[in-house]
Amino acid sequence: MSSYFTEEELRCKCGCNKNHFDETFLHVLNTIRGECGFALPVSSGYRCPEHPVEAAKDKPGAHSTGKAVDINISGWKAYRLVENAIALGVWRIGVNQKGTASQRFIHLDACHDLPEPVIWSY
Repeated sequence: MSSYFTEEELRCKCGCNKNHFDETFLHVLNTIRGECGFALPVSSGYRCPEHPVEAAKDKPGAHSTGKAVDINISGWKAYRLVENAIALGVWRIGVNQKGTASQRFIHLDACHDLPEPVIWSY
């Protein structure tokens, strides 16, 4: 299956270069990307448990499962992304729309073992 997303952009960026991104979630992301009709630049994909952000937590979070992604996006594109993600069953969404455009992102995850459907802000 072809993908809008490269292995490089989905792998851990701590230097280990591991990539345990979930194939089912990748299929959902590709569907969302197709519905949006514009690029979804990944700022964070899979994170290994040793990634500094994950290591600082009590227990590794959604990114360490390979079922989470942060998309660098803002404005009307962020709205459209959230709209399509919800329509396609993504039920955990984090929103950071503060700061410069390069600092803004939408977090999407499909970790069904984490709390029920929720939207939060950073």
